[in-house]
Amino acid sequence: MIDRYLTPEMKALWSEASKYRAWLRVELAAMQAQARHGEVPQAAFDTLTAKSEADPLDEAFALKVAEIEAVTRHDIVAFTRALTDRYGDEARFIHHGLTSTDVVDTAQNLVLDEALGVIITDVEALREVCRIQAVAHKHTPTVGRTHGIHAEPMTFGLKFLNWMATLDRDLERLHAARKRIQVVMLSGSVGTFAHVSPRIEEEVAQAWGWQAAPVTNQTLARDRHAEVLSALAIYGTTVEKIAVEIRHLQRSEVREAMEPFGKGQTGSSSMPHKKNPILTENVTGLSRLLRGYLLTGLENVPLWHERDISHSSAERVILPDATATTSYATRRLTGVLRDLVVFPERMLRNLNDLGGLVFSQRVLHALIDEKGMTREDAYTLVQRNALRSWETGEGLRDLLKADAESPLSDAELDAAFDLGWYLRHVDDIYARFGM
Repeated sequence: MIDRYLTPEMKALWSEASKYRAWLRVELAAMQAQARHGEVPQAAFDTLTAKSEADPLDEAFALKVAEIEAVTRHDIVAFTRALTDRYGDEARFIHHGLTSTDVVDTAQNLVLDEALGVIITDVEALREVCRIQAVAHKHTPTVGRTHGIHAEPMTFGLKFLNWMATLDRDLERLHAARKRIQVVMLSGSVGTFAHVSPRIEEEVAQAWGWQAAPVTNQTLARDRHAEVLSALAIYGTTVEKIAVEIRHLQRSEVREAMEPFGKGQTGSSSMPHKKNPILTENVTGLSRLLRGYLLTGLENVPLWHERDISHSSAERVILPDATATTSYATRRLTGVLRDLVVFPERMLRNLNDLGGLVFSQRVLHALIDEKGMTREDAYTLVQRNALRSWETGEGLRDLLKADAESPLSDAELDAAFDLGWYLRHVDDIYARFGM
């Protein structure tokens, strides 16, 4: 993680002190259940809980752990020794019957759960902006493009409605992935519960409203983490899709919408006129990172026997980076769409720029449905005039009117070139979303 792309919540959440607070939360939850069953002294648990609440683990504690780990070369051992230094002799009952990964994996799930909660809130805010813009531009005419070429009329609001529907699916995936990692693992060195009762794991899971892992070895299966990274990567394609569309719309030749450009902002060190789509280009680049993190997450799934730590070093990078990147990119894109500068007049001008070519399908249907022409003959007639319009710049309606083989009257041509006919079902589409 680099500060440039960190939101305040993610920076705090993935700090070393936050990690150790999560480790302690797991240790105390296990200790509480063990005390309930007489496996560790209740007084020791009460004392440790009181001390940890009065003196929470902070950056100074994180530095102490790092100092000890430089000697032990083992993070959990350094952590438990630092706890004893900070909270006293009762800390000897911490980590009773557990193995390192019980604490690390379960605590990491706590952090991931909170990180996904932040991201879901961010995505909901982006969805809301899309909804607002979809309503605002419900009836703003624009040209729909396929392959980058003018196709048929649509409304600008439909772009936002499509994005909103995609974000709904993203939210479903994010919620499912979050549920998948709400799992407690406290099963001991190779998952046999040899030194800790299964009831400890079950009671901690119940207290948190989570699930106890049904079976593990020494690590929690990494397909869960791959699913989280997959949901983030797929979501990344959504934000990139939106960002790329804004970038295209801001092109000088199109200029139908553009990113907000702040007072005092400069677009180029050498060309004072420039207004570049730097925010959405940034989002595009960040989305590429999310796909890369997923690849590493997939490679973390196959581990040797009951455990190796080849996944650990990678996860120290990809999990904080993936969640932080997602949050940052989402907030950046939300700001762009909220303050998007829209040019309806330019949209209408672009819509009419090709002299009515975008109405060709309606003309085709009129010839087939109303004049009884075969589809092949009708297509040939319309295409012949459309290609001439491309080449000469003459209006398609004028060319059709002058074509001796065209049986369409002025009134029928007017109907075929009616913009409202193309947009008459927009309200029906919005109704599917209760809008």
